[in-house]
Formats: sequence, C-alpha cells, structure tokens
Amino acid sequence: MIPIDTLAAFLTASILLALAPGPDNIFVLTQSAINGRSAGIFVILGLCTGLIVHSSAVALGVAVIFQRSATAFFILKMIGAGYLAYLAWQAFRASADQIPNESEKDLIPWKLYRRGVIMNITNPKVSIFFLAFLPQFADPLRGPVSMQILFLGGLFIIATLFVFSSIAFLAGSLGQWLNKSDRIQTTLNKIAGTVFLGLALKLATTKQ
Repeated sequence: MIPIDTLAAFLTASILLALAPGPDNIFVLTQSAINGRSAGIFVILGLCTGLIVHSSAVALGVAVIFQRSATAFFILKMIGAGYLAYLAWQAFRASADQIPNESEKDLIPWKLYRRGVIMNITNPKVSIFFLAFLPQFADPLRGPVSMQILFLGGLFIIATLFVFSSIAFLAGSLGQWLNKSDRIQTTLNKIAGTVFLGLALKLATTKQ
C-alpha cells in the first residue's frame, strides 16, 4: 500500500501538471470552445484513454523503447505531427455553415474521442514523462512496482479528468456565446487551425 502522504504529494503534483499549459489542455480548450462542453468531454475521455496506454507501457517497460530508440521516437512523433497538421487543415477549410448541426451530433462523440486518443498515444514524450514521473512514487518494498505504477497512472488520470473537465466547462460556456455569430465561428476555426499547426510543429521538432 502506498503511504497517504506519498499519494497526497502525487495527486498535488498531478493536478499542477494538468493545469500547466500543454498540448492536451490546449486541445481540450479549443475543441470545447468550437464544439461545446460535451464535445470537450469526449476529447478528454480520448486523451485519458491514451494515458491508460502510456501507463500500461511504463508498467510493462515498453516506454523504454521510445527513450532509447531514436527511430521509434521519430516515427511516432511524426505520425502525431502529421495528424495534428491534418486537423489544422480541416479547421482552416471549415466555414461557419460546416459547424455540426443537431442532426449531425451523433457523429461528433466518436470522432472527438478518436482525436483525443490519437493525439495522446502518438506523443512519445508522454510515455517518457510517465517513465520518469510515475516510478518516483513507487516503492519496491511495498509490492509489485508494475501494479503501483498502474495505480498511480489511474490517479493521474482522475486528476486530469477533474482539471480538463473544468477547462471544457469554462471554454464550452464561452464558446456557446461566441458561436452565435457566423463570423466568430469562422474565426474560432482559424484560431483552432493555428493552434493545431503550432502543436504539430512543436511535436515534429521535439527532441528525444
């Protein structure tokens, strides 16, 4: 059993890390502003699914591959950068009348969830971060380290859900007001496209 004081320190660090500006929470912010709070939640669920993958990778030792193999790191980050560039291209092309209407909303959840999953799992820096972060709070004397890492990964996901959901709620509320104007809708799409392109460039130029 991990001591309470260790868990408290871990949760505090996790919340602060989730609050720090980064690709994931910026992604949630833009998607929530454009598509609404519920859309932001589906993006968050996708991102957290990706975190489950990264936690499992650390527990199984797979993350070490991305830490030690420049080729594996490069391939994965280029896939992620390419996907973000594709999202940027879609956002730049979109006009106000292409914002999903009521009849199309059944298509939104899966697409947004998928975006979150792909964006998260194609960022090798997340696996390397987890590889450096999670083991610091695990103690071999308290049981299997792999199980402790999975448990800590679950706590990190809970903290992320809390912080990101708050971001989605606030951005979604603002987006509902902004989206009343076709001109503002189009502007939001351009801003989102710029953000996606910036994230793509940042990921593509990230060093191992």
